[in-house]
Amino acid sequence: MTVEQILQTIRPRRQLLKITQSNLAELSEVSLRTIKALEEGKGNPTIELLLKVLNVLGLTLTTAERVHNE
Repeated sequence: MTVEQILQTIRPRRQLLKITQSNLAELSEVSLRTIKALEEGKGNPTIELLLKVLNVLGLTLTTAERVHNE
């Protein structure tokens, strides 16, 4: 999954939960400007920032071992 794909999940999930951008910013302790940028797919957010936002939205970020094709 790419950063862009992760960012594309934020707005629909926020809307599903009926949370405003302002509320999401406050609850995740990031700026409203940052939330707007994330929803527009802009910027290069840190994992820490993504985790803050995803946590409020009830989402997780997981890793998995990549299987190499030989």
